[in-house]
Amino acid sequence: MLEKTGVPTKEQVMNEFPDISRINEGPVVVIECFKEIPCNPCTIACKFDAIHIGEDINKRPEVTEDNCIGCSVCLSKCPGLAIMLVDGSKSEEYVHMTIPYEFYPLPEEGDIVEGLDREGEFLEKVKVLKVTNPKSYDRTPLVKLEVSRKYMYDFRNIRLEEM
Repeated sequence: MLEKTGVPTKEQVMNEFPDISRINEGPVVVIECFKEIPCNPCTIACKFDAIHIGEDINKRPEVTEDNCIGCSVCLSKCPGLAIMLVDGSKSEEYVHMTIPYEFYPLPEEGDIVEGLDREGEFLEKVKVLKVTNPKSYDRTPLVKLEVSRKYMYDFRNIRLEEM
């Protein structure tokens, strides 16, 4: 499916997510980089030795989940917007998911926006918990959202409702 539509299968997505017990411990990155391409900004950005590619920068990144502290710096450095952060430690009903978001206008804290799957289809309304946009993120703001656990593996983006 990925080769034909650009959308990974559920199995491909599930293979990239950490075990639910790790998700429930606290924030951890999920890297949805499905193709071997020459790229390594995520490894350079990670100061905690949690992301590895190795000598050949064409390899797919691997995450050492125990080293990931959820700082989210790698999210803003990925040119493919292929990294998100998931945190299941806050609630049994919701997970906090942080995504890179390069559209304008930016949502604001407290906004309710449309949560979308990888094909851009509506999943549910989600709450914006925080928007981070320092100059060091080079025009890649991060948006932290409250997403129902049932959509944790499906959720990938947001759409602001039309005014």
